[in-house]
Amino acid sequence: MALLGSMLKNGIRLTNVVRLRTFSPVRLQRKVFRKLIRKAQFTKFGEAYQFDSLLRAAEFGNDREFYQKYKQYVPIHDYNKMFDGWWKQTLAGEKNVAWPGRVKYFALSSGTSEAATKYIPVTKAMSKAIQRTSIRQILTLGKYQNLPSTLYEKGCLMLGGSTDLSVREGHYEGDLSGITASKIPLWFERFYKPGRDIAQERDWALKLDEITEQAASWDIGYVVGVPAWIQLLMEKIIARYKVKTIHDIWPNLMVFCHGGVSFEPYRQGFEKLLAHPITYIETYLASEGFIAYQTHPNAEGMQLVLNNGLFFEFIPFNEQNFSSDGEITDTPETLMIDEVEEGKEYALLISTCSGAWRYLIGDTIRFVDKKQAEIVITGRTKHFLSLCGEHLSVDNMNKAIEMVSEELGISIREFTVAGVTHDTLFAHQWYIGTNDAVDTNALRDRLDARLKELNDDYAVERRHALKDISVTVLPTQTFYDWMASRGKMGGQNKFPRVLKKGMIGEWEAFLSKK
Repeated sequence: MALLGSMLKNGIRLTNVVRLRTFSPVRLQRKVFRKLIRKAQFTKFGEAYQFDSLLRAAEFGNDREFYQKYKQYVPIHDYNKMFDGWWKQTLAGEKNVAWPGRVKYFALSSGTSEAATKYIPVTKAMSKAIQRTSIRQILTLGKYQNLPSTLYEKGCLMLGGSTDLSVREGHYEGDLSGITASKIPLWFERFYKPGRDIAQERDWALKLDEITEQAASWDIGYVVGVPAWIQLLMEKIIARYKVKTIHDIWPNLMVFCHGGVSFEPYRQGFEKLLAHPITYIETYLASEGFIAYQTHPNAEGMQLVLNNGLFFEFIPFNEQNFSSDGEITDTPETLMIDEVEEGKEYALLISTCSGAWRYLIGDTIRFVDKKQAEIVITGRTKHFLSLCGEHLSVDNMNKAIEMVSEELGISIREFTVAGVTHDTLFAHQWYIGTNDAVDTNALRDRLDARLKELNDDYAVERRHALKDISVTVLPTQTFYDWMASRGKMGGQNKFPRVLKKGMIGEWEAFLSKK
């Protein structure tokens, strides 16, 4: 096994050297575009939108012709437009609708802003693409000099949704993490925890209990999952075995691969559970595909996956392209990878090997390194507050919460904010989850001050139309109880950072009962 670990690490380093020599974002994206269009040209969608002409432009035209035609021929789709026009047929069992063949798997997702369940197709091609990207991410570990070769012999705990998928009308449906875990390759099973039996458990609380009981018998080197659920699990394990840190149970734990939400608000509380530092690797895995991952130590962002079944477009996230409610305008500006600028915020459009075409995924990103196609997630198109021009992003919120946590020496596990009226003007109502004692007024004042430092528009509006912010401190469990009441515990589910419209009423009604 030690020899195997050394061979893997050496192979990983060689692979990374080869990849660095061949990285060209625009060239990789044009190649992916050709493959997607060629594969889907005889589907109903491909025939409706002249994919045969697009393919000729991509193969024989100049660097810009194929993209100009793509924008001309194919409209932008949000979920409702994509589902009502195409995916509803796919869900009903029809084949060759937006991707060749019949789709057998659907990832269930409501995101964090809408209550209705979304059905996102997961094709065979997409399952393979996610597996390939997952392996590539493992290969990047060779760049982390502090990781010994013995790490590659350790167990990998992947905390996700149930692999016992629901069967309905000839297809399977469930959380994407459950779908992907149900398809792990045979060679990986010896490393995979919690193992197939526990992974099938649908009751989230019972799954955490079963993992806790087995934890002491596993030699875990990596953990993978959403920060809130991993932290909750580690706390349960520490309490069950009456130890000080998770390293008393898993001494070889060296890597936490996280995604779904920003890790920064969780960092202070998370690191209290460790005996020594570990390596953090950020990923961007959505129900629609494996979009990006961190490729080297101390990277400011994640590198977009440009050569594996995803074609990206970028919409400048501004008032010309989006309304104050985050709704896209009729004729937004869209750009390819070589047209973006560092430091600017974009809404993400993707076309995928699951039959999503010019699909508005709902996330906003910012390029931190255009040459290496590295991005950070800044929020959601509908998860920002701009009641009066304050343009407060989730990225601003995460950073402010992180700063306040450090200043006050507290762990803030969850938070959310709602925009409310204040007489004839406006205010922000914050709900902050912490189990630590804290002076609410001090928390409010520091949060307001940090947001003013991070966002000039916010600072201006606090002197004008944004008349107040208020803070309600709640036990962290309150947030999890609300998620449980909505059937959203575990897996890829996370608490919405911004409450809008009907969700404000639901949340306040829930709190009044508590």
